[in-house]
Amino acid sequence: MSETTSTVVLVHGAFADAAEGPVIRVPAITLEGDANGAPHPDPDTYASKFSGSYSHRTIPGGIGHNLPQEAPQAFADAVLEVGGRR
Repeated sequence: MSETTSTVVLVHGAFADAAEGPVIRVPAITLEGDANGAPHPDPDTYASKFSGSYSHRTIPGGIGHNLPQEAPQAFADAVLEVGGRR
């Protein structure tokens, strides 16, 4: 199996099963709104699943579960950063 060199931005909630999945070896940033009402695990429960560079960000300002729409700048910033453009 070839190793991927892609980068990943994950919106918290869309990756709720991370603790049970494979190790992610590419740079990744997970995002969560501070007003996310969807059921989700604490980010610490799956942080060890990332072996590449990884960070988690909680986006303030009453942001819910739909970060690309509710916080487009924070979402775009994360995409650019994990992609090495910032």
